[in-house]
Amino acid sequence: MTSWRYLGDRVGRSRSTGRSPRVLSTGARAAASSRLSGASTLNGMQPIARRHGPRERRHIRAELSALADTQGGVVSRAQAYAAGLTRGELRAQISAQRWQRVWTRSVCLHTGPVSPVGRRWAAVFEGGDRAMLDGEASLVASGLSNYDVSVLRVSVPRGVKPLTGTGLDIRRTRRWCAVDCVTTGVPRTRVPVAALRAAMWARSDKQAALLLTMPVQQGLTTPELVGRALLAIHRDRRRELMHAVVTDLLGGVRSLGELDFARECRRRGIPEPDRQQVRRGRDGRYYLDVCWDDFGLVVEIDGIHHSWATSVVPDALRQNEVSLSRSTVLRLPLLGLRVAADDFFDQVERGLAAGGWGRAA
Repeated sequence: MTSWRYLGDRVGRSRSTGRSPRVLSTGARAAASSRLSGASTLNGMQPIARRHGPRERRHIRAELSALADTQGGVVSRAQAYAAGLTRGELRAQISAQRWQRVWTRSVCLHTGPVSPVGRRWAAVFEGGDRAMLDGEASLVASGLSNYDVSVLRVSVPRGVKPLTGTGLDIRRTRRWCAVDCVTTGVPRTRVPVAALRAAMWARSDKQAALLLTMPVQQGLTTPELVGRALLAIHRDRRRELMHAVVTDLLGGVRSLGELDFARECRRRGIPEPDRQQVRRGRDGRYYLDVCWDDFGLVVEIDGIHHSWATSVVPDALRQNEVSLSRSTVLRLPLLGLRVAADDFFDQVERGLAAGGWGRAA
């Protein structure tokens, strides 16, 4: 007796057995085809990535190429996977020497030299989602000319693992702040902040002064913006140097003092204070810069010398003595008188108002 067997989509006679084999239904054949194509699960795991056809591959590569054009020829691996590229296809491009790796998290869509812009993007990708170029690398990315950077400094917040590589330096910083990031182009710190950090991390005082001066000379920022950013730095070994350089950039803020403060009070309609008033404390006499005895307000104008170690303790003792006499003490950095005068004089007005002063109607 002749039997029948399943031959793909054909049915033929079987001479090897006398039994009739099972013929797969249309649904069973579709399920088998699906398993072979990789759309089903493997041992209960996630579906195997489907291999793209030629048309899909061309579409993905075109999308990645357009993205790479805005990033110096570089895309991150995450961007490649998000566009639809599989890990196997990415490895194949690299193995075929059509693309090249850039550190560990980026690829360059050609095998020629990676452009400086591409290396900056790759450095940020290496640091993660919250990474940003910082210091001198940020200044160059913002347009600083005639200055070369050999190592790209990237700042990341606490909790992110620091990394190092050839030409790469990723570090955690307690000064990391999202509002300091420029979001147009490669992520990087704002020029005033980057200039100050570049000065703090410079190899020498001479290089620090250069990195503070060049962005101002090239019009990337202003001395006032650098000075305002400097007010937020309370501890650094080059703080005095940075104050001195910014003072020179501002055109001689050191000449400002009590007379300039009194002149500004008159211009703003604030009563003119008494200057250099003598007080007696437990350790002898001391002088107050400006004060309004009738309103119980004292303003201490701090020059750069007030940040010196020899002045910190006497200044604190003097302020405490004044506070114990039930007067309000406000501190006005000499630099702040130039870069944030409105903010400080608003505090002066509120201090006078708390003591009973009121503007004439």
